[in-house]
Amino acid sequence: MSGEALLRAGIIGAGWIGRRHAETLARRDDVEVTAVCDVDRGRAVRVAEASHARVFTDWREMLDAGTLDALWVCTPPRSHAGPAIAALESGLPVYLEKPIARSPGDAARIVSAAGRGRAVCAVGYQWRAVDVLGDLRDALGRRTVGCLIGQSVGGTESRPWFLSKAEGGGNLLERGSHHIDLARALAGEVVAVQAAESSVRLAPRPPGAGADDVTDAVTMLLHFESGGLGTIVVAWTSGSLPASYWVQVIAADAAFRLDLDPGFRLSGVAGGSPVAATARGKPFEGSVGRFLAAAKAGDPSLVFCAPADAARTLAVAVAAEEALRSGMTVPVAP
Repeated sequence: MSGEALLRAGIIGAGWIGRRHAETLARRDDVEVTAVCDVDRGRAVRVAEASHARVFTDWREMLDAGTLDALWVCTPPRSHAGPAIAALESGLPVYLEKPIARSPGDAARIVSAAGRGRAVCAVGYQWRAVDVLGDLRDALGRRTVGCLIGQSVGGTESRPWFLSKAEGGGNLLERGSHHIDLARALAGEVVAVQAAESSVRLAPRPPGAGADDVTDAVTMLLHFESGGLGTIVVAWTSGSLPASYWVQVIAADAAFRLDLDPGFRLSGVAGGSPVAATARGKPFEGSVGRFLAAAKAGDPSLVFCAPADAARTLAVAVAAEEALRSGMTVPVAP
């Protein structure tokens, strides 16, 4: 980035998603990773090596050093609030991996911190950055979505905390909230949820895995404010099996299918005319790029998914968790 200083980025959480962000930032010429923090120093060292970043095991010490221009929070969801709020209250732009938090209370605190200081904060629902979403919305026009079907079936990266609902929410929150968020972006707000889960184990557990209370398959029925319905099927399977990630949207005189990772292709018909488009870029990189542009401009409105929006996605997931426990149709908290 000629004539302009590099943004100094810090990463808290050096697990697989933290590593992926570090690799993405290393390919850019406007930012460099200068600090990495993890409670496991060895993990932090491995991520820091590529950019010769400073290593920390306490995020408070990293923020107190005062040498950052932007922060990535890539810890388990239950640990999001502390570093995110501290950074936002100091005016530091934050890229917060999804979901926004494990609990609505923590989410509300993050939303409040972002609002008080007008600090830039993006929550990492990267499918918001799929550029053909614009083509789908344009083709949909003013039609109301009557039926939405989403599928998320495939393996996942190894994360010890993923096996604990208390830590990360398991399939429903950690994986399924991607589709909940996309459904909200396409069909509008969700007012009630039904849900069911399978008792059949589908995915192998890593050697030495600890406590495991995660259900491998979950189905959610979303009641949209508009009157439409959405069904989301999430299944965690062996990585050796074919994966399937897509969403279908059906309205009066229009039907679309958006194939997600890795192809990101849109097909369908609207008003008798065919609709087809293929994404021009990768949404993960696009989400990061938009956050950096927002941080440079000091404009929170530029990010794809702001904290308040991500908190509404969390509210739907929390209602689905209650629906699993109760077997009832559960209203989504406002």
